[in-house]
This record gives sequence, structure tokens and C-alpha cells, in this order.
Amino acid sequence: MLLGLDSGASKAEIKKAYHKAALSSHPDKVSPEEREEAETRFKAVSRAYEILSDDDQRHLYDTHGMSAFDGSKGGPGGMDAEVDLDDILQQMFGMNMGGGMPGMGGMGGPPKRPRKGQNEEQEYEITLEELYKGKSTRFASTKNVLCSTCNGSGGKEKAKPHQCGVCNGKGQTTRLGVIGSGLMTQQTATCSTCQGFGQIFKDKEKCKKCKGARVVETRKILELYVPRGAREGDKIVLAGEGDQFPEQEPGDIIFELSEVPHPVFRRAGADLQADLHVTLAEALTGFNRVVLKHLDGRGIKMHVEQPKGKILRPGQVLKIPGEGMPVKKSDHVGDMYLIVHVDFPEDGWLEDEATVQKIRDVLPGSKPEITAEEVDEVDFDFDADIEEFGADSDDPRAANAAWEDDDDEAGPQCATQ
Repeated sequence: MLLGLDSGASKAEIKKAYHKAALSSHPDKVSPEEREEAETRFKAVSRAYEILSDDDQRHLYDTHGMSAFDGSKGGPGGMDAEVDLDDILQQMFGMNMGGGMPGMGGMGGPPKRPRKGQNEEQEYEITLEELYKGKSTRFASTKNVLCSTCNGSGGKEKAKPHQCGVCNGKGQTTRLGVIGSGLMTQQTATCSTCQGFGQIFKDKEKCKKCKGARVVETRKILELYVPRGAREGDKIVLAGEGDQFPEQEPGDIIFELSEVPHPVFRRAGADLQADLHVTLAEALTGFNRVVLKHLDGRGIKMHVEQPKGKILRPGQVLKIPGEGMPVKKSDHVGDMYLIVHVDFPEDGWLEDEATVQKIRDVLPGSKPEITAEEVDEVDFDFDADIEEFGADSDDPRAANAAWEDDDDEAGPQCATQ
């Protein structure tokens, strides 16, 4: 138990600890501006004593924990083994395991400041071209640095600080809230008046340059370097470039890279993917031309020959080794994958019957004719929409009639009985 008591403390010992805590938190013992908070704290202390001093309620706590006193949950007033009365008492009474009372008027001293200050993190948008070539940019950063006049003390030479009256020298302030049925909890925050030091200077003794703040704002030019081959999510760290604060090592400025979508290329690791659009004539006979512009501005030329009648088909993949993204901090380079798309001619491009016949003579003939005893020649809609298939039906299979080419799970559904 806290309050300097063990789990077998007698009622007399509990009562003594209660009187001591109640006296320190009594509303009549504080200034008018602190009275409202003191009244809330006093009620919390009284409620805790009520639980500990009553045999039945203390048994409920020992058996079920603090949730036994929260009627909003199940069980005997609530069942939540994660709630610990020791934690609640420590918050309300402000005591530590040694039985002291820094939270109720004792000095205690300000909390120990972290060794390193808080890091500053932000997103940095970058293009695929910049990731391919690398990027170095300079920018202005405004941050706090220790005041050179007072060396971060906040006061004039030989001036002595006094205890902060807002936090009573603790460097922290608390805000109380209600949990359960009348029980209180509190949140601790750094005192905004003394910035967590627990001591401040009188106005006339404050440093003229920083006005007691210990730090001043300054502007510095920093350089951000993004190496070739960096990737989405990589973090670029500018060590020690965060705000300075007395008794702390400055934090870092951290940029997390966010890749801007590219209109041509898609990236996967060190590989690049792009679409290769060819005409029907090129798909059938080949071509020799620049097909796209790379991320560094180079034109990528391909000479595609069609040996022995081999043609390019929609969806076919052409791989260009060594034309992908560079791998960061190495000499390795990924590959480029081009997905073939055949662009057919526009309607009306071929109207001359003689030319049509020439094409028929060159291209493979028609498919073998299907034979049937009875044949009907039908009319048809040249521009139908597959989305209309089954639209007027309640057959659930109609929803699976159309699928996207890039859907791995798409395809005809098998019916089972």
C-alpha cells in the first residue's frame, strides 16, 4: 500500500494517514484561486478513506479491484482487475512509496528533465524523378536556442530565482477528473509558467534578451539530402537540429519521404513499370523508335523486330534490364517492365474495298466455320455494355458476370448443387 502503509495497515494507521492528507488538501488551507481544485481533491481523499476504513468496501477492493465501485460495469459494482487502488491513491494523495507528500504542499523538487528533447517529425513530398537522381535542398529553419546572454539561466547575472507559485516548485501542474462513482484521477503536465524548472525570476531580475524564457528564437539555413534510390517511408534525420532547452540534448528534425504519384511510371522496390502503347501495325510488324522518356530525361529507344511472324499481344510484358531505380547506397539498379497495349485504328480509317481485300490476303483467314442443320442470321448491337447483362434479373450470378482484367480472383463462377 501507499501512504507509508502496508497491505495489513490498521484502521488507526489509515485514519492517521487520511487526516494528514485531508489537512493538506482542505479548501481553507489554500488561496482563493486554488479553492475549487482543493475542494475536488478533498472529496477524492475522503472517498478513498471511506473505502479503506469500511470493512465491506475494503473487502470489495481486495477482491475485485477498483472497478467494484463503478456501477457501470458488471459484477459487484464492476469487474476490472486492471484498476489499482494504489494508483488512484497515489494520484489523489500525491504520495510516493516512501510516504512523502510532494503533491500536497511538500517541496519534492521538479521532475527530472529528459536527457533529449522532443523530435520534430514532418512529411516531405518528393517526386519519383528526385528519388531516381537524388536531391539536395537548402531551407530556412526557425528554432529555439539557448540564450547567449544568460547562458540559458533566464536571469540577470548574480540574480537568484525563487520558487514558482503556480506549481509550488514541482515543475508540474495537475488537472483532476472523475472516474467511477465519485473517484478522482489527475493528469500531470509541465508547468507553463516556469517551463518545468520549478523556479522563476522576478520581472526586474529576468534576462533582458530572453525575458526569462532561457531560450531565444533564431533562424538557421539547413540542408536536406535525399540519396539516390531512397523510397517512400524512408526517414531523413537532421540530428540535433530541433529546439534547444536547458539541461537537454536538442532533439532531431525528421523528414519522412512521401512519394508523389507519377503519371508514367509505377515503382516496386528497385523495379519500374510503365505502359507501352503500340499501333496495330507495330504490333504486327515491329518498330524502331523512342517509346518513352526516362526519369533522368533520357529517351528510351527500342528496336522490335518480328522474326518468323511473331507479334506483340495486349498484356505482353517486355523487360529492359538495368533501367529501373538505383538501389540506395549500392551500384545495383533494378529493371524496367513495359506492359504492351495495342491501340486499334479509329472507325472509318479503312473504306476502300481494294485495300480491305489486300489486308485480308495478308492476314490469316477466318476461323473454321461452325456447321449446323439450321442457321439464322441475326442483328446485333455493335456497342453493347456488359453491365447490362442480368440487370433485370434477380439471379445472383449476374453480379459476377463482368470482371476487371486485373482482378486476380475474377472469372466465371462454378455453380454447385
